Amino acid sequence: MIETHGLTKYFDQYKAVDHINLSIPAGEILVLLGPNGAGKTTTVRMLTSILRPSEGTAKIGGFDIVKDAHIVRSMVGVLTEHHGLYGRMDAEEYLIFYGELYGLTRQECLNRFIPLLEQFGMSEYRKKRLGEYSKGMRQKLALIRALINNPPVLLLDEPTSAMDPESAMMVRNAIKSLRRNDRTIILCTHNLSEAEELADQVAIIDHGNIVLNNYLQEIKKSLLGNPIFEVVFTREIDGWNPPQIEGVILLEKNSKSIQFEISDPQNLNPILIKKISEAYPILSFQEKPRKLEDAYLEAIKHQVS
Repeated sequence: MIETHGLTKYFDQYKAVDHINLSIPAGEILVLLGPNGAGKTTTVRMLTSILRPSEGTAKIGGFDIVKDAHIVRSMVGVLTEHHGLYGRMDAEEYLIFYGELYGLTRQECLNRFIPLLEQFGMSEYRKKRLGEYSKGMRQKLALIRALINNPPVLLLDEPTSAMDPESAMMVRNAIKSLRRNDRTIILCTHNLSEAEELADQVAIIDHGNIVLNNYLQEIKKSLLGNPIFEVVFTREIDGWNPPQIEGVILLEKNSKSIQFEISDPQNLNPILIKKISEAYPILSFQEKPRKLEDAYLEAIKHQVS
C-alpha cells in the first residue's frame, strides 16, 4: 500500500530526509520513531503529496505522490501536528466543510462523522465552537476529520498528544479498530509504550536516515537477543539441575524459579516444559517482558557510535 524508494528531501543545503526505503503492506501499522528533527514529519508530508521530494519516489496504493498527487491526497487521511481548526465553526460545520472538499454530500458527511463523534465521546459537543475546545478535544476532532473520507491510508502524527489517559486509550483502541485488510497506517509518536501496543512494523529514523526497519518482535530479537523465560515452581528446587537442551541456556537459578534464554520458543518451550514438569510442579511459565524502549535506545546508541 505504501512504498518508497530513495525518498529524499533537501531544504536548501540541509538534507532533512536521506534516501528512505519503506514497504508497508495493506492491513499493517508502521510506527515511525525518532528524536525531534529526525525527519518524521517531513516524510509524512511527502507521503501526503504536500511536499515534493528532492529525490526518489513513493507510491500510495500504486499512485505516484508527484505524478498522481490529486489522487494520493484523496486516498490519505492525515492527522498533523498542527490541526488548523477553524475556531469560529462548530464541529458539525467544520466536518461538513471538510467532507464536501472530498466530494461528499452533506448527508454523506453526517452519516460518516456522527458515529465517529459518538465513538470518541464528542457527540454532545457537535454544536460547540472549536475555539472553546480543550487540547484533547481538538485532537480527537482532528482525528475524526482525518477519517471522514474513509481513507485507505492514515498518516497520524502524535495522535494522543495532549490527551488525558482515558482519551488516549480511547484513541488507541480506535486505531486498532481502524486496522483492516485494505487500510494501512503510519503512526509517528514519542510514546514508546503506545508504539509497542500498536505496531506491526517499527521504523527508527535519525538524522533523516532509517536506522532500523523491521517487525516489532524481530527488532527486539536482533537488538536484545533471544527471549528470556522464567519458570516459577510451587516449591523449592534446591539441589536439582535443570535439563540440558540445545538452544536453551540457563541464565539464573533461584530457590523457586529459573530463567532461560531460548532461541526457538515455539519448538523448544513444549520440550522444556515437559521435562521440567516431570521433575517439579510448575506454578507459571512466562516470557520476561522486553520493552521496545530498550531496543530503541540500543538502536540510537549504535547509530551515534
